[in-house]
Amino acid sequence: MATISARYLGDLRMECVHNQSRAKIFTDAPSDNQGKGEAFSPTDLCATALGTCAMTIIGMYGKTHGVDVTGTEVEITKTMSADPRRIGKIEVVFKMPPRSYSAKEKTIMERCTASCPVHLTLHPDVEQVFTFIWQD
Repeated sequence: MATISARYLGDLRMECVHNQSRAKIFTDAPSDNQGKGEAFSPTDLCATALGTCAMTIIGMYGKTHGVDVTGTEVEITKTMSADPRRIGKIEVVFKMPPRSYSAKEKTIMERCTASCPVHLTLHPDVEQVFTFIWQD
């Protein structure tokens, strides 16, 4: 069985259903590429996948080792390239909550981004920048 089912609604809009949970999301073409930009574009979802995947890996580390990362805020910036039109750069900024993380915990959390499956899946031409803001 498929993991996700999607249906084209016309006017460059898709309805996507996560088959296990039945959760729905919609995508639109971006306003700079013939769309309305009223929902995530497919490339927005790709960038979002990178940031949320990396944070999930950090969360798994925290859960396993008793390190609370609850409340971490993630900001994701996607930059498009032309010829061909593609994602050129994704910047992910982790604003860590004000906790007393040890130097070792910080290093491990920063290294978690390298084991993110989305990070490992994206083509090497897509520049990926991970930045951590520690609020000690």
